[in-house]
Amino acid sequence: MATARSTPRLVECDLPPLRLMEAVKAVVRCAAATVRLLREHNIRQPTDHLGDVLSFANGTSARVYRETVVLRELVADPCALIIEFRLRWIRGWGHAVFRAESLLNTPLFVGFPGFVSKLWLAHDQRGVYRGVYEWDDPALAHAYARALWWVLALVSERGSIHYTVAPARTRDGLLAGGETDDGAWWRVTAVRRARAARSRVEGPGPFGDSGRCARSVPR
Repeated sequence: MATARSTPRLVECDLPPLRLMEAVKAVVRCAAATVRLLREHNIRQPTDHLGDVLSFANGTSARVYRETVVLRELVADPCALIIEFRLRWIRGWGHAVFRAESLLNTPLFVGFPGFVSKLWLAHDQRGVYRGVYEWDDPALAHAYARALWWVLALVSERGSIHYTVAPARTRDGLLAGGETDDGAWWRVTAVRRARAARSRVEGPGPFGDSGRCARSVPR
């Protein structure tokens, strides 16, 4: 008897933004959840990937300048989420200022349902920033990206805001590459590691502890 084959889950991208008030309510709920996560010490900023350079299928590359992780016991339905945008008016030293102050944006995403981790990427050769996330449940990843559009639209060129959800894929699976080089802006083709895989203990930061996590963290 023939066995049934599972249908591959296709990459999904760029659904329309949520209605404005829906997005505002989602961000407010996220900020409240962030307070709880901070109180429970469940937010971490590991240093394993700092300085790594990710190359993409469209010929660009970008450096990881921050990592954020929420401690979770289980990731039941992992997916990778990649978001890109180009800032308005930011040039030269303005990029360094943006990278420094962007830490203050942590409450705008870390409390969204399903968040697992984020790699913050500096701008590439075309001035485009990316966030490379792992999420638990593709539907929740879409909901976040569609709400985030309104936040990004305040400071970004609206036509530059895009996102892609890759179901059934962890963040590390995305970084492993090994797929068709199709020129996609989100597809990672290589990773140049800045250091051996380890965490350095640097003391607590404003949005969680640096260094090795006390519990197992899905990557």
